[in-house]
Amino acid sequence: MYAPHEFYHVYNRGVNHQPIFNHDRNYIFLLRRAKSYLPDYDLRIVAYCLMPNHYHFLLCPGDENAVPRFLQRLFSSYTQAFNVQERRSGTLFEGRAKKVRVDSDEYLLHVCRYIHRNPLEAGLVKKLSDWRYSNYLEWIGERDGTLFDREFVEVHYPLVGDYKAFVLGDVDESVEKRVAGYCVDE
Repeated sequence: MYAPHEFYHVYNRGVNHQPIFNHDRNYIFLLRRAKSYLPDYDLRIVAYCLMPNHYHFLLCPGDENAVPRFLQRLFSSYTQAFNVQERRSGTLFEGRAKKVRVDSDEYLLHVCRYIHRNPLEAGLVKKLSDWRYSNYLEWIGERDGTLFDREFVEVHYPLVGDYKAFVLGDVDESVEKRVAGYCVDE
């Protein structure tokens, strides 16, 4: 169950670690579907990052069913389209999405950093602002998108440069150790 008005780090990866996005158009298709489906659910997308073989979302539901219904609709639709495109059948993901409830303010801010740094840590880009398939660019004011919680960002990082510095800067080792248990093994 998802408790209303709590934050959840939700993630999943391709079956057998296989890619779930083979082309730029796959990422764009999923993001367009997410944007079109979101108004039907009492749900806030705070942060997301789509990676070649997995995804991360930080979500805050308004009711206990919003997250599972949104994710089921979104990824069922995506899987069907992906299977047609790739001339394949069957499951695309390793079971249901995993979730971790965010239980502290410290973790809340660090999970956003963790989600947004994924492409950098994976070596997919040299500059984080070059990865188009996350909402990091919205967070730092370089893109005007709608799949993020503007109010959340403004409350926690009123100055755009503060979040950019936080994401790109070093984090104290003691903080890293405290939040390490929340990070997932892709």
